[in-house]
Amino acid sequence: MPLEEIGWLRRGACRSSDPDLFFPLAPSPLQEARAKAVCASCQVLEECRAYALRAGEPDGIWGGLTPQERRRSRFPAGWRDSAAS
Repeated sequence: MPLEEIGWLRRGACRSSDPDLFFPLAPSPLQEARAKAVCASCQVLEECRAYALRAGEPDGIWGGLTPQERRRSRFPAGWRDSAAS
């Protein structure tokens, strides 16, 4: 990760949390809600989310978004349909 990315990471609300909360082996709705609650109070939520979308992070909760939510954000419903037209 480039050095300019590290600055916002140091200010993340997740810094004092267990990494397993954000990168669980078996995600559950409860775990997801707990991780998102930490993200909701984070001062660098937007930077984190932008990084995850830009980098294509495949795993974990970043910026309050799950991998599935990030995929939907990057590839909205119907995006293939418009390309095929």
